[in-house]
Order: sequence, then structure tokens, then C-alpha cells
Amino acid sequence: MSAAASSNPRTVEEIFKDFSARRTAIVRALTSEVDEFYGLCDPEKDNLCLYGHPNETWEVNLPAEEVPPEHPEPALGINFARDGMNRRDWLSLVAVHSDCWLLSVAFYFGARLNRNERKRLFSMINELPTVFEVVTERKPIKDKPSVDSGSKSRGSNKRSSDGLVKSNTPKIADADHEEDDEDDEQGETLCGSCGGNYSADEFWICCDICERWFHGKCVKITPAKAESIKQYKCPSCSLKRKP
Repeated sequence: MSAAASSNPRTVEEIFKDFSARRTAIVRALTSEVDEFYGLCDPEKDNLCLYGHPNETWEVNLPAEEVPPEHPEPALGINFARDGMNRRDWLSLVAVHSDCWLLSVAFYFGARLNRNERKRLFSMINELPTVFEVVTERKPIKDKPSVDSGSKSRGSNKRSSDGLVKSNTPKIADADHEEDDEDDEQGETLCGSCGGNYSADEFWICCDICERWFHGKCVKITPAKAESIKQYKCPSCSLKRKP
């Protein structure tokens, strides 16, 4: 496992880059290259693991022989359950274990980071869909904090100091919160359409049905158009409610 051993990231950005590369490799193994991956997981072989490497390659191999291993190890024996489960269910199980392994490797490298750096690292990781979400084609849905006294933004807008019209941002209006805490809340908000993270200089709108937030440009809603909407339904919710 020379590809895995060669990586020794230290900063938040380096660790996130390492995480992203390993994740990309595993996603590819479980999606576009799944037939090759499936064939390599022969139940007749010994305990096998799925590794994602920082050069965006993946491999199915035996676990490391070192005790303790140099890095956290993936789940053992993924091949044993292959023929005893529905293929999709088996891939979903491998995906869940892969998510756990990716996080364990990232926080193994991040053990020497301080508290704020670890929070930033997790926030960056959390902006990406999990391997499980990609494999099962599930879109991540987040509950949004209420605005003011619990009322939601229903297409309502406010004018900022720079004169741009924006929707109410999905954060808690609490003057006692420190600025960095507010940034953390905003950083966790993802667009329900493109998956992009919250940015204060872009127009956002919240669906009154599923309570997901969207870039206005992704759902083709402008600030002017939002002014006339009493109850906004995102494209997905609109389709669900058609006869």
C-alpha cells in the first residue's frame, strides 16, 4: 500500500485534499467501476478490504500486516457477504463502512489539530455527500434553523447594506452568538439542487414544503419574482403534488 503510506497531511487543507481523493476513488469503485470491484470481492478469498488512496486510485486487498497498522484500516471481510445479499444492499453496506473509514483516516491525521481546526475540517467534509448517499442516490436533506421567533422565510426578502436583495439566510438570529459560530451554521447549509454551500452574496430561497434551501439561480427564481410568491414549492415538491 505504497500509495496510502506516502501521504502524511498536516494542515486542514491537506487533510481535506487527502480525504477528497480517497473518497473519489471509493465512489468510483462503487459506481462507475462497480463491475470490476464486484469481481475482485471473491467470497472464496481471505478477508478483503476496499482501500481508497490519496492519488485517487482504489484497490481491494488484504489488510495491513502491521499491528497496530500505520493508518486506520477499512472494514474487514467485505467479500464474505457479497453472494449472500442483494447486490445493491451489499454495495450500500460497503459504502457505509467506507464512510466510517474515510472519517477515521481524516481524524487520525487531524489528531494534532486544535478545536477550531477540527471543526473546520468536519465542516468541509460535511459539505460533500457521503459515499452512501452517492451509491444509493440519496440527496442529503438538512433541517434549517428557524429565523427570528421560529417563523420560516416564505419567499420573503431583505435588503442588505450593499443594496442587493437576498432571501433571509438560514441562520439563527441570536445576538449572543459569536461570529465564528454563525459562520459554522451558514457553512453547513447546502443547496438542495446543486449541493453547493451557503454564500452570503447569493440569493437563496427556502421551500415551504420540504424546508430545503436553494440557490435562486438553480431553481430559476429571482429576488423580484420571490416578492410575489406567497408559498414557494421547489421543483421536486411541485412534481410530487401533481395528480
